[in-house]
This record gives sequence, structure tokens and C-alpha cells, in this order.
Amino acid sequence: MARIGYARVSTADQDLETQVAKLRAEGCELIRSEKVSGASRDGRAELATVLDFLRPADELVVTRLDRLGRDTRDVLNLIYECEQKGAFVTVLDPHVSTRGEMGHIVLTVLGMVAQMERRFIRERQREGIEQAKRAGSYKGGKPRLDRDLVLQLRQEGNGPAAIAKAMSCSRMQVYRILQIVP
Repeated sequence: MARIGYARVSTADQDLETQVAKLRAEGCELIRSEKVSGASRDGRAELATVLDFLRPADELVVTRLDRLGRDTRDVLNLIYECEQKGAFVTVLDPHVSTRGEMGHIVLTVLGMVAQMERRFIRERQREGIEQAKRAGSYKGGKPRLDRDLVLQLRQEGNGPAAIAKAMSCSRMQVYRILQIVP
């Protein structure tokens, strides 16, 4: 039986250390972490690795349920997949495990709360953007890539794949920038 920890934050500027420290303190022999949104499983390679690695009697440990995911159905599917492998899921805050029947009920409710919280966050964000637009102070999202650098690399003869590799981004992001510029 192995205790496998999974830590996740949504953005690159957030810190994983608090979660990792809690998972270590709980005795997790292996801890996988990533900086990616929990809205869906897309792009969550470390979570996929953990799920592939789970064996019967193993335990997947997360600090909070929303670290596993923000969509109730997705969280329940993840828990179901773990159970199909004979593994358990444990959430540290509040301490709940799928080892008992009551744990399933509590995790279902917590999953619904996480999804509801995500909807509230999006609604507040949308309201804030609308208010900023009315005030004339909305400037849009921060550019994720340096467009000038992409164009410079292109002028130097680099192709989209080479630019994407150099910029640590997807080719699609490079294609979008190159299509915007005449």
C-alpha cells in the first residue's frame, strides 16, 4: 500500500509548497504536483500519471477536494476510477476518506460545493470585468506571450514549432500571433 500525494494550483505564480509540506507530513511516499486549472482534466499530466500508477490498497491524498477538481462530475469520476483500481481517496481538509460509506456522501457534497464555488468565482469575475468596462478602465487580460519576440524569431527564419519550443508554449499560440500580424 502506497500513499500518493497530489498537489495542484491553478496558476504559475501560485505556490505549491504548503500543499507539498502537508502531504509529506501525512506520510505520502510519492507526491506529484502541477500548476494547471482544475476546471477539467485537460492538461493535467501529473494527475493522469498518478491515476495510472495507482494499485489496489493505494491511497491518493489531496489537501482539499478542490485540488482534485472543481467539477462535481469530474471529481466523482476520479474517485470512481480510483475505486475501480481498489484504491482509496483521502482529503485532508476536512479529513474525509472513501474507505467508509459516509466518506462517499461527504465527498459528493464537497464536490458540489467546489463546483458551485467555481461558478461564483466566474460570476464575480464577469461582474468585475463589466464594471471595469463601464468605468473605461478595462484593459483586457495580460498577454501570455511576448508577441514581439515571436515576430522576431519568425523574421529570423524560425518556424512555428521552433518558436513554440523556444517560448515554451503551444504551436497554436504561435499560429494565433502570426495570423494577427499582416
